[in-house]
Amino acid sequence: MANRYQALTEKEKETLRLLLGGYDAKSMARHLGLSVHTVNERLRDARRKMSTSSSREAARLLREAESGTPEFLGDKPLGAASPPATMESLPDQSERSGHWRRVGWVTGGAIMSLALAFAAFTSLTGGAQTAVTPPPSAAETAAVDAGRQWLALLDAGDWNASYAATGSAFRALNSAATWATVSARVRTPLGAMLSRQVATVDFAPAPPQGYWIVKFQTRYANRASAIETLSLAWEDGRWKVTGVTLD
Repeated sequence: MANRYQALTEKEKETLRLLLGGYDAKSMARHLGLSVHTVNERLRDARRKMSTSSSREAARLLREAESGTPEFLGDKPLGAASPPATMESLPDQSERSGHWRRVGWVTGGAIMSLALAFAAFTSLTGGAQTAVTPPPSAAETAAVDAGRQWLALLDAGDWNASYAATGSAFRALNSAATWATVSARVRTPLGAMLSRQVATVDFAPAPPQGYWIVKFQTRYANRASAIETLSLAWEDGRWKVTGVTLD
């Protein structure tokens, strides 16, 4: 399974994720600015690499590969018996919730990770799905701006303000003290932020208002290239960060 997952290109993974989110080939083409033919080619190549006859089955296997990764995220909350010094993990909800899996920073390999399992993803049954109209560009701009502002708080080392600016689901799983401790441990060694550019922006039409997945390509003083991935949910009239991954 790992070899098949690694054989997928980022564009093929992106297409499968949209399929999980309820898009069909036509709405994916509109969302990505591609032709339907190109989208179908991506799905065909993904099916071949994942050894499936169904695009939905390939998407389901991708979901399992990306959401079920215990080697990245620990099962023990901070304060319990700690795993090796390369990992710190935050409290974890029941996997039956279908919404949140685990949130944590992984320091060995300079990864900070938050894995989201969207309700829209876990509800995939293989039945017919309704095409989703891509959200307006104004919402996308607002989500990207919110993500930049939140990352600026991390750049400044303002852990308390960054915690206060997260969504309620994130704060329900983590205390401000835990967030500050782990954030300082992971972010400080990176050094000053030198540049940050938007890499990709995707929308997952999960209840209640959907989620934006925004990736930034960032250069730090002590790390030439990093990909920061933010998940943002609509709350209190604005987009708030509910997850962050640094690769």
